[in-house]
Amino acid sequence: MLEIGKLKLQSNLIMSPMAGITDLPFRMLCRKFAAELAFVEMINCRSISHKSRRTKQMLSTLPEDRPLGVQILGCEEQYILKSLEVLRNYKFDILDFNAACPAKKVARRGEGASLLREPKKLKKILKLIVKNTWLPVSIKMRIGWDKDSVNAKDIALLAQDCGVNAIFIHGRTKTQEYSGTVDYDVIRQVKKAIKIPLIASGDILSVKLAKKMLDETGCDGLAVARGSLGNPWIFREIREYLKTGKVIARPAKNEIAKVMLEHLNSSIDFYGPKNGVIIFRKFYSWYTKGLSKVRHLREKSSRVRTRQEIAQIIRQALIKG
Repeated sequence: MLEIGKLKLQSNLIMSPMAGITDLPFRMLCRKFAAELAFVEMINCRSISHKSRRTKQMLSTLPEDRPLGVQILGCEEQYILKSLEVLRNYKFDILDFNAACPAKKVARRGEGASLLREPKKLKKILKLIVKNTWLPVSIKMRIGWDKDSVNAKDIALLAQDCGVNAIFIHGRTKTQEYSGTVDYDVIRQVKKAIKIPLIASGDILSVKLAKKMLDETGCDGLAVARGSLGNPWIFREIREYLKTGKVIARPAKNEIAKVMLEHLNSSIDFYGPKNGVIIFRKFYSWYTKGLSKVRHLREKSSRVRTRQEIAQIIRQALIKG
């Protein structure tokens, strides 16, 4: 069991928030494959405050979409407070503050990973959030801005002192983005320094890399992000491997096709016929990655516009191929 404040989880495998990815259709699919705690997409506090139609859609959920977390991004106190007020109308189980996003446009605004360079400002924000929310609070961070300013231990202790209930840490610096290697040593040092749960992420792309993260860092849980792209069953695979040491074989092509069609239909039901297909198209490339003789179909998938067209190339790639 993993406890984050008053939130008690049976599994220590968590589905990370990913912009443009972890929408309601994809979350519900991953939950079928053992993802217990999931997050909506990262949302900027300004967007939440303005209550736009797009933001409301991103916050959409279902009773069975639980436990569920929301991750907010921001640096301006007035918008952070306003967003917390708006979120009171939603049933979330945990609130995560993002101090990890490496995107240049985010960093230029003083948000995301840029806050790692401003610990005093970050401390003020975290205290503000903890004081004004009814939910368990976590922070998502990286190990530092660059290799010359790795300050993960100090930031983690700061967050703990602010009353944060858990820390999610990505084992790379901001300047690395998603290149280079994960620094297991730094994550291990953070784990030894804090008393609250530490959930680690970065390169959890397979069952063996998941176990490596646990073994080398001693972390309390794993946050799976890119490893779930086109691979929602990775949660089930990791759970089985950690429990029995057995590697579950990749699903047969007909099973992959079945999951893809289910995902496609859910996307269309949620977004409508046009947008549902457009949003699903990127998932087609991830699902078919590594399969032989599908390159032309992957190129074709980027242009199709109807349910029938994309369903046909799913069957061509995985049933007839």
